[in-house]
Amino acid sequence: MTANQQEIEDLPGVGPTTADKLREAGYTTIESIATISPVELAEVAEIGESTAKKVIRAAREVAKVGGFKTGTDIFEQRKNVKKLKTFVPELDELLGGGMETQAITEMYGEFGSGKSQIAHQMAVNVQLPEERGGLFGSALFIDTENTFRPERIEQMVNGLGGDVPPVQEFLDHIHVARAHTSDHQMLMIDTARELANELRSSDKPVRIFIVDSLTAHFRAEYAGRGTLAPRQQKLNRHMHDLFRLCDEHNAIGLVTNQVMSNPAVFFGDPTKPIGGNIVGHSATFRLYLRKSKGGKRIARLVDSPNLPEGEATFMVEQAGLRPVA
Repeated sequence: MTANQQEIEDLPGVGPTTADKLREAGYTTIESIATISPVELAEVAEIGESTAKKVIRAAREVAKVGGFKTGTDIFEQRKNVKKLKTFVPELDELLGGGMETQAITEMYGEFGSGKSQIAHQMAVNVQLPEERGGLFGSALFIDTENTFRPERIEQMVNGLGGDVPPVQEFLDHIHVARAHTSDHQMLMIDTARELANELRSSDKPVRIFIVDSLTAHFRAEYAGRGTLAPRQQKLNRHMHDLFRLCDEHNAIGLVTNQVMSNPAVFFGDPTKPIGGNIVGHSATFRLYLRKSKGGKRIARLVDSPNLPEGEATFMVEQAGLRPVA
């Protein structure tokens, strides 16, 4: 019996009451339990840590998670990865064909560099069929800076051209939540897991999780060097929770990040992203966005496990992202 055929009650140590608590917390599949930490499982299920370890061990055996795999196994798993087009050929080429599922793409840059514009465009594009560069899925949008605008979605849908569903249908498949604090933002990941599990068997399962912006609340609430360690710990957990969500649902994680200026840099670009190495190591792909002359935006791929560094130029028009003419 595979993990997909088993219920979480089939795991040793998980009775009906524990199963209900796990489902309420958003852990509805064997795979999601297999990748949780014992401390977290003990907390949400209100069981002892030793019992939690046994449950996780059993879940990993069923889901075949946690053991070694051959390079061939990983290669086969990589065949499930899908790519979401930006509709800017130069940018898609920079990203190896588009934004990858089962990965987190981080975009950082100054105000007005195009971060939120790309986030809105991806929430539209993900709903298109695969033959048009989409993933025929829904979008979950965690909004921390009041940046989401349905009017912008309308403009981008109208800019698609061709035979597309009405704007209302696009808006119906973008699920937006405002996060007011860093703790609330982290809680939204649990809520996102519950909603994604509900939509898993629908005609448009969740294919992209967007956080705009990832670091705004953390930056505001944890000011000063004395708060750096707890801030980084929370950010680390937040990023890992998001990555696990993307893995479970074969979805894209797209996060925007704020920047700060490093006064110690006398030559070159002094701009660097907030979050330091925690965010840098957790993100699979890192894009640095900056404004250029004539309304152009430049995206630079600064980190990737398999793609070379490079740059792509694009425009942000009323109709959405466009290649430079």
